[in-house]
Amino acid sequence: MKKLILLFTFFSMAIQAQDSPLINIESLGGIYAYEVKYATTDNFLKAAVYDCEQCLLLPEIAKAIAAANHDFCELGYKIKFYDCYRPLSVQKKMWEIFPNPSYVGNPYKSGSIHNRGAAIDMTIVTLDDKPLDMGSSYDHFGKEAHIDHPHNDTVNANRKILWDVMKIHGFAPIRTEWWHFNYQAKNYGLKVLDIDFDCDQ
Repeated sequence: MKKLILLFTFFSMAIQAQDSPLINIESLGGIYAYEVKYATTDNFLKAAVYDCEQCLLLPEIAKAIAAANHDFCELGYKIKFYDCYRPLSVQKKMWEIFPNPSYVGNPYKSGSIHNRGAAIDMTIVTLDDKPLDMGSSYDHFGKEAHIDHPHNDTVNANRKILWDVMKIHGFAPIRTEWWHFNYQAKNYGLKVLDIDFDCDQ
């Protein structure tokens, strides 16, 4: 019986991996930086809910991100990922802790575009990994993170670089989070996913 259970688990995992519509951004090449907070305990959940740092996205979105990163590199920057695809199970944990739809998508309604592999949380850093001042930290639940909040000239200039390049490639920020970008052509009609990360990718 134990062997049958193990065999069933193996085939279930194989089917799940095979059916995943997501790809790892690394498969497209390019240079990136990572600070995936949800793979650590340094986040508002105070728990590591990802098994590893990865950026998984739908192929069309991943190609758009790769193209945007190429443009950033031409300007002397590169993308740093905070979050990409987010399993629905993680979205539910977030909602339990901070049930505010201005900052966390309700997983029991439309959820988040992250759950569909069509959104990313990101910033840009220099090619030698120096951070740019964007006016607030990542996942700051306050007005300083809002895209219309007044900041000094340095922050405004840094945000403009970030937003200008992302908009060229089909992405738009949301009002309350300067770091969050939805891919506009894929906002609706996408399936919510609850797929585990394959840390061997």
